[in-house]
Amino acid sequence: MRGRVAFVCLLAASMIPSLHAAPAEPHPFNVRDLIAMDRLSEPVVSADGSHLAFTISSLDLDANRRRSDIWVMRADGGELRRLTSDPANDTSPAWHRDGRHVFFLSSRSGSAQVWRVDVTTGETSQVTTLPVDIGAFRVSLDSASLVVSADVFLDCDTLACTSERLAAREKAKATGQVYDRLFVRHWDSWSDGRRAHLFVVPVSGGTPVDVMKGLDADAPSKPFGGSDEFTFTPDGSAVVFTARDAGREEAWSTNLDLFVAPADGRAAAKNLTAANKATDTTPSFSPDGKWLAYASMQRPTYEADRLRLIVRAWPDGPERVVTGAWDRSVGEIVWSADSRTVYTTADNLGHKSLFAIDVPTGAVRTIVKDGHISSPAVAADRVVFLRDHFRSPAEIHSARADGTDVTALTTVNRDRLEVVKLGEPEQFTFQGANGDTVSAWVVKPVDFDPAKKYPIAFLIHGGPQQSLGNNFHYRWNPQTYAGAGYAAVMVDFHGSTGYGQAFTDAIRSDWGGKPLIDLQKGLDAAIAKYPWMDGSRAAALGASYGGFMVNWIAGNWPDRFRCLVSHDGNLDERFAYFATEELWFPEWEHGGTPWDHPAGYASANPIDHVGKWKTPMLVVHGARDYRIPYAQGLATFTALQRRGIPSKLLFFPEENHWVLKPANSVLWHDTVVTWLNQWTGAGDAQGSAPR
Repeated sequence: MRGRVAFVCLLAASMIPSLHAAPAEPHPFNVRDLIAMDRLSEPVVSADGSHLAFTISSLDLDANRRRSDIWVMRADGGELRRLTSDPANDTSPAWHRDGRHVFFLSSRSGSAQVWRVDVTTGETSQVTTLPVDIGAFRVSLDSASLVVSADVFLDCDTLACTSERLAAREKAKATGQVYDRLFVRHWDSWSDGRRAHLFVVPVSGGTPVDVMKGLDADAPSKPFGGSDEFTFTPDGSAVVFTARDAGREEAWSTNLDLFVAPADGRAAAKNLTAANKATDTTPSFSPDGKWLAYASMQRPTYEADRLRLIVRAWPDGPERVVTGAWDRSVGEIVWSADSRTVYTTADNLGHKSLFAIDVPTGAVRTIVKDGHISSPAVAADRVVFLRDHFRSPAEIHSARADGTDVTALTTVNRDRLEVVKLGEPEQFTFQGANGDTVSAWVVKPVDFDPAKKYPIAFLIHGGPQQSLGNNFHYRWNPQTYAGAGYAAVMVDFHGSTGYGQAFTDAIRSDWGGKPLIDLQKGLDAAIAKYPWMDGSRAAALGASYGGFMVNWIAGNWPDRFRCLVSHDGNLDERFAYFATEELWFPEWEHGGTPWDHPAGYASANPIDHVGKWKTPMLVVHGARDYRIPYAQGLATFTALQRRGIPSKLLFFPEENHWVLKPANSVLWHDTVVTWLNQWTGAGDAQGSAPR
């Protein structure tokens, strides 16, 4: 137990302390500015709507990590205070119903447990003392109970059994693991036989109750599921949660279902959505307790299908599809106080916009279109949310429900933004494949001079069902290229999200077709529209599907670019199927398995075009990338070296599909920009951009 921590008094947002002070002199934005930004997340509103609690993570460069604290302020942005300050990470704030205490997750006791802090005194106390780590939690409406997620061995009757077995494994000399089904590994972790199960724990203490007994499934789902995938029923008597109970088909199934289980564990969980074989997720109860809302897909094995909003009369009433006519995919599900409106976000024309859905009629209206909106919540008569965009990391904003009076409540990175020079973004459209309208973004170089010619950094997004839209990305941020003197160009090719489901679907079985045409036409359109771009000095770079596309470009558009950067990209689509983990993805994208539909894997396979490669390429990969295992990157580098093409390999032994550690992010960006400079001649005397 920890008693009292130092309590920070009232602070203005601009006074939030930072480990590394911002440089005093204005300078072009770079990766060091990127990693130094304080990051806001997880805003939650107190029951009376008067206060917000949220997380701020700051850079700890000496420890090569980020660490997080819980902060609180009034819902109008006043009285900003740090609630926690501990070397451990404090995350996942959740209000007690009394409005005086905030629960949070922390490893300060040596394992991840739920703690509680008094917002008036700053006094902290440990709430749970389980023998295993807690991964996520939710609080009942009366704040009397918690439901927590913990990884456990299913044949253990107690949490202590799991802890003891893990300790015994640590002492064992033999380290081999035996598997008889997939997944054997997922994202960046090997399976050790445990499952994430939900346990109900009284806040006052008591024996945890496994409400998923008998289910061979994870809740929340792995690897990215969170506390939005489970919730107490309004009366606290049961838990509704999302899980994939697919047995031996788990690795090729997207059939997430909603289950309900009594909080006392006296009955088995009941499947509420068994009739739908596609994804059902993110359960959310209306404040009046009459409705359960959730998001639902229609097509099995398709992870990027449209998520429709469905409401179900609770507990046993009929269901209704609310957004059947809306050609967007719902994100968060947040109810208004009167239980008539659901607030959500969705990718939308190069932005991630905030919307209000009228539940009785299904009518949808836009509240805030521009930027990248996330984590909406209701505070009295306003909606609060995080908003970032190309020129700012996320800050907390609020707006009236009609979209007026959009106000920034925090400006935690104001001092840093005042001393960095950023490029100006601009969106444009052009006619792409099949004559369809395709959208793209350009970010102009820092200190832009229209009389000069600038090299091009052509950024290709991953997914492929994603959007490289108007957001402040911490890995693929176009401002890092604008700061280095490049024009950043980003095309939302066929397959991208936010332009209607048919546009997203269009990439299926056509990975090397329409998307490549869109990229070709988009680059030509940008050069024609912006005469200050130097089309003869262009570099293309991308990760994941973007890395695949770079490898595809190397053999199918080989004379266009000065150099290429392929990060976590497949070289051989056929073999990639057998080495990846989530098999539903290639089976949907390529029309089946490689043995049942080999033509789907052969139709756009970069390895079949290596003989035409000639462009210098930097290859980047992480050893813990199990989505696209590093043999693909090594094979790409081998092909380049064997053909005598100038090439480099940047390999990260401890990174996964993403580069996350601060020092590795700096190395990544420095290596990439140096590679681009080498081959585009950036900085040379003849008409290049200033650096």
